Amino acid sequence: MRPMVLHPFLRDGAVEARAYQLEAVNACLATSTLLVLPTGMGKTAVQWMTIAETLRTKDGRVILVAPTNALVDQQHRDLQRILIENGDNKIGRLTGSVPPAKRKDEWCMNRVTVATPQVVRNDAIKGTLDLSEIDLLVVDEAHRATGNAAVAQLGDLLMMANPEARILGATASPGWNESSVEEVCERLHLSGIHARGSKETMLEPYASNLEVEEIKVPVPKELRELVKPLEGWLEAIVQRERRLGHYVRSGTITMGGLNEAMRRVQAAIAREERIAYRSAADLGVSIRLLILSNLLVSQGVAAARESLGRMEERAKSKGKEARSIQEFISDQRIRHLSNRLDTMDEIHSKVSFTRRVVRDEIRRNPDGKTIVFANYRDTVSAIVGHLQDIPGVRVTPFIGQTNRAGQSGMNSTEQIARLNSFRTGEYNVLVATSVGEEGLDIPRADLVLFYEPVGSEIRTIQRRGRTGRQDEGMVYVLIAEGTRDEGTQASALRREERMLIAIQRVRRRRRNFSPDLALLSPFDVRMKEDKHTANEFVLDERTRLTRTMETVDDTPINDVKDDSKLNIVDIPLEQRRPQGQSGLESWTKEHGDKKI
Repeated sequence: MRPMVLHPFLRDGAVEARAYQLEAVNACLATSTLLVLPTGMGKTAVQWMTIAETLRTKDGRVILVAPTNALVDQQHRDLQRILIENGDNKIGRLTGSVPPAKRKDEWCMNRVTVATPQVVRNDAIKGTLDLSEIDLLVVDEAHRATGNAAVAQLGDLLMMANPEARILGATASPGWNESSVEEVCERLHLSGIHARGSKETMLEPYASNLEVEEIKVPVPKELRELVKPLEGWLEAIVQRERRLGHYVRSGTITMGGLNEAMRRVQAAIAREERIAYRSAADLGVSIRLLILSNLLVSQGVAAARESLGRMEERAKSKGKEARSIQEFISDQRIRHLSNRLDTMDEIHSKVSFTRRVVRDEIRRNPDGKTIVFANYRDTVSAIVGHLQDIPGVRVTPFIGQTNRAGQSGMNSTEQIARLNSFRTGEYNVLVATSVGEEGLDIPRADLVLFYEPVGSEIRTIQRRGRTGRQDEGMVYVLIAEGTRDEGTQASALRREERMLIAIQRVRRRRRNFSPDLALLSPFDVRMKEDKHTANEFVLDERTRLTRTMETVDDTPINDVKDDSKLNIVDIPLEQRRPQGQSGLESWTKEHGDKKI
């Protein structure tokens, strides 16, 4: 029997006891905290326990915000299952689908409310929600708290209304550099950071065995031929900009090089150099060409077709950019490409490999679940079409709500229903855009396939975390040979490594969790028939999981040679000198007493 957490506001047997999670609860109760745990390691359970103790010790209300309607629904459903509800402790759910006039009563009726950040911000500004009554704000996917995002404004609003309130920001990936981590902490007024990695002693026994394999996929010759006119056009523009001194990088043309050249051109325009205006227009064209050619060879027909479709939609608007895009898509080379793509089926090797992987997985594990991630909706549609006829495959797309380029999105009700169908097994293959990356509690996705690598360490971690949440999992990353995929994958890995370093550096400048575990006194842990305090459980687990040294030097002290009496002059010169280096005596032997 697994050890379970006992608390007056938690249902009996609802939360499994893990020492590292209880440590995190102690930290979150001590101060407003950024909680960083690997995906699938139980950030949500820490949120539950922190909410339960806040309800026990405070008289105010609790708000949990999640970025999407699907996540709001999931969190609300879980809290109803975990928390003990009575007349005072009702759990509400608010999204933009609830009219503002009705939301005021909902805020007053429920002591715990799960909502989207936009609803909380708007109602707080309008006075529909009184934030002075809020004792705890839990921010799921806290890495979104940057810039002018609604969730980034909640910290300021809450602190102005109730400076004593606590904020818990939970994420698996707060950002790849110190400034990103600092921004999240500053925007949410988080004074502490509690971060744990999957390789740490307390977590390692619970971390699933997740295997990641990179697969190099050849690019079909037909796609290489389609992209040649674009590459020639791009090369001609860049050669001109090199002669003008704007594009200075050698080797392969990259987006970084083009952006750098654009900054030089903008500086030249500020100096009123007239020739720079044409360069700005040409570099804009070159950026579109590079994006389009990269899409063709790294993702295929569907992605390139969708990109052109979005350009056509943007060209219908007004303004200078719209005119520039209109000129671009009116070019004979682009029109020819667009006509070819409209009549082509998806031919990229990634599609056939995806089909083969899914087919083999279904044969190996008929009851398993697979998720395929792709960046573009047209690619999602193409993948779904290629998987539908495989025996045993029940495939469904999962996309965002926005309508794009004539394609309808999925509203929140459809998203929730589709996700529930996948969870219950009605579908066993989910093909998703980025909307499926964050926070979705898919109990057992045995296989995740990245149709392309993503340069963002946040998105990489979130996608990878969709598998291995309970059992062993497998991740395939498809990389088109000789394309930007190779650099993108390397960039994501570098950023992930730098993220862990950045978190620790920022953490050192802030408060850490309370070492005495005093705030865990209301929690108990039931182990078989015995009950222990949470403090005792954590201390026992620390002792049990502490690594011991595997090798010990058994050399007796008396057998160690005493070098204290050894004079350095007794050691031959050739042994004191670095290997391969000759000395003055060698020169003397060779030249003798010759004068130079």
